[in-house]
Amino acid sequence: METFGTRLYRAISERGPLCVGIDPHPGLLARWGLADDLDGLDRFTRTVVDALGDRVAVVKPQSAFFERFGSRGVAILESTIRQLREAGSLVLLDVKRGDIGSTVSAYASAYLDPSSPLYVDAVTASPYLGVGSLAPMFDLAAQHGGGVFVLALTSNPEGAAVQRARTADGRTVAQTVIDEISQLNRGADPLGSFGLVVGATIGDTGHDLSGVGGPLLAPGLGAQGAGAADLRTVFGSSLPAVLPSYSREVLSAGPDGTALRAAADRVLAECRAVLAAR
Repeated sequence: METFGTRLYRAISERGPLCVGIDPHPGLLARWGLADDLDGLDRFTRTVVDALGDRVAVVKPQSAFFERFGSRGVAILESTIRQLREAGSLVLLDVKRGDIGSTVSAYASAYLDPSSPLYVDAVTASPYLGVGSLAPMFDLAAQHGGGVFVLALTSNPEGAAVQRARTADGRTVAQTVIDEISQLNRGADPLGSFGLVVGATIGDTGHDLSGVGGPLLAPGLGAQGAGAADLRTVFGSSLPAVLPSYSREVLSAGPDGTALRAAADRVLAECRAVLAAR
């Protein structure tokens, strides 16, 4: 069984360093001329999958925009995951789950157990009940070749109050998260399976990412204000591990499939230019 880190490394090598989100929020559906209903959701996601599923390394559906339609929305999410897998993309489900005990074990089973209809390659997770509380996710991911991306330094301005708070040993909360994920990846080659989420809009982080050993997901590019060039400032010497993530910047080019592919190709070229200069 290959690890998620190995599969991600190969996907990036073959398709390029790009993650594209599927975020079917009401405003974007309207921009595409679609109704904010199940049919609009289904048409939107199918169009994105058809346009990008066979060319983008990682696709990141945002679970909340499917969940808001209830069980039938989740059914469309399940179908989207299957379609992306068939097209060859790795699927990173943006769920930001976090809990303790049997509950986090249930979340792990929902997304990281191959027997689940929501089984994906990797998920996002929140560490604010303690990184150790996510152990069932890490364990099941390791067992089945999956990955977990843990929030560390996020793009939203509210996050700093928690993430940059100091712990008893003087480190920030974010640095403790970074250090614990680094331990999980120790010895992994060519890339660890446990990553961090670090926003591309935050500038010089003042944090040490050099020993993470796993992928660094960089949201906040495009419509949220950051450009590919900002990756140098945020990540510095850790650029080789960065997975740039775009959503609206690419999705706004729809619903024409050719335009979606052109938008993805454009941002990928911008990212390649920055990452090649590392």
